[in-house]
Amino acid sequence: MNQQQQIQIKIDDAIMKGVYANMMSVSHSKEEFLLDFLNVYPLQQAGIATSRVIVSPGHMKRIVNALQDNLKKYEASFGKIQEADAPTSGEVGFRG
Repeated sequence: MNQQQQIQIKIDDAIMKGVYANMMSVSHSKEEFLLDFLNVYPLQQAGIATSRVIVSPGHMKRIVNALQDNLKKYEASFGKIQEADAPTSGEVGFRG
């Protein structure tokens, strides 16, 4: 029998407001993926890490699938998203 359970999640105010990231770095070992979200200020040639999320490889695959599914749903509702050009050396953007 496969029954769904409802889980109550608590979130404090600091996490609820979220953080801004204009760059992301992904690295991995055999056991885990590290997702570092960064806020980089190119004019100042400086930045800060705003969040780090560490997940297992199996969970990373589920995250990627969930993101792909949500992109499809978003584009079905609001139209195709134009992918931004990849950043050139020294520019801000998401990288893998």
